[in-house]
Amino acid sequence: MKIKNVVLIPNKAKDCDGSYTEQVSNIFTSRGCRVEIGNITPMTDLAVVLGGDGSMLRAARNASARGIPLLGINLGRVGYMTETEIGDLGVLDRLFDGDYRIESRMMLDVIVPDERYGTRRLVALNDAVLASGVVTKMIDIGVDVDGSAACRYYADGIIVATPTGSTAYSLSAGGPVIDPVVHCISVTPVSAHSLTARPMIFSSESKLEIFGCGRREGKACLTVDGGVGIMLPRGSRVTVKKSSRVTKLIRFGKSPFCETLQKKLSEKDTD
Repeated sequence: MKIKNVVLIPNKAKDCDGSYTEQVSNIFTSRGCRVEIGNITPMTDLAVVLGGDGSMLRAARNASARGIPLLGINLGRVGYMTETEIGDLGVLDRLFDGDYRIESRMMLDVIVPDERYGTRRLVALNDAVLASGVVTKMIDIGVDVDGSAACRYYADGIIVATPTGSTAYSLSAGGPVIDPVVHCISVTPVSAHSLTARPMIFSSESKLEIFGCGRREGKACLTVDGGVGIMLPRGSRVTVKKSSRVTKLIRFGKSPFCETLQKKLSEKDTD
């Protein structure tokens, strides 16, 4: 990949004076690249995100639509999806030596009812979470897979996650850790009121339908990749399936998945 046009996407809350953004910009301009700060365009060859995992998730929505690879520079706490730290910018030279690889991450299409258009499609790199519309209330949730009843949970909510999202909220809720090269969809209940409720993993080719199934269920709240909650009317069914989009991540070296996992989570524990 020839890199000529670079977009920097900084988290301004973590780079208040813009000094980190300036450091990165200077590296790319010294290599003859055209650097812009802000939005990805059709001319973009590479998008560089300065922030943490939240910043990466927001950037992935636009980058995946255009097939633009992302490189994450961690300014956050864990930065599981980022590839390098702000104190190790020398590694950027490897981009111009061709010493990197592009890792494709599976995404989800999340299709929700919409009063105006009938349905609305959202795209998730990490997860979709369905919970009660009332913060302190549990919800009775059913999950159908390929048209057949699969599981039912009485819980605070459920998390439908990609392998990338398995190390995020799903992990906190006791879900399985999944190698990102495995294509599948996991379903994990949040604080289920049951001794037998367990997470489940389905094929990436499956189509899941999620719905409130209690007789007295009111509105439900859906969040996608930690975004603003969408209130769904009673009886709504949310469809989740593998997306045709992927998120492309720049990777240096070939660290095994388990090694990266242990490193990132141990760094978090010692912060």
